[in-house]
Amino acid sequence: WGADLSELCLMGVNLSHANLVGANLQDTDLWGADLSGADLRDANLQSTNLTAANLTGADLTGAALPAASSASLAERGAIF
Repeated sequence: WGADLSELCLMGVNLSHANLVGANLQDTDLWGADLSGADLRDANLQSTNLTAANLTGADLTGAALPAASSASLAERGAIF
């Protein structure tokens, strides 16, 4: 029901405050992207590269994430 942004290269893209509720971002490269304040509730982030992405204030409530990622993303300011 959200946008299908799977398997894209979005390195360094500014997605701050974007509405990405329910988006499919599986296998997307978001290296260095600005996701500050983005609404990623219920998004699919399986196998998504979030290395160096700015997640300050991003809402990841209900997002599908690899289990090991949650703690790391919370340390970078993401909201769960």
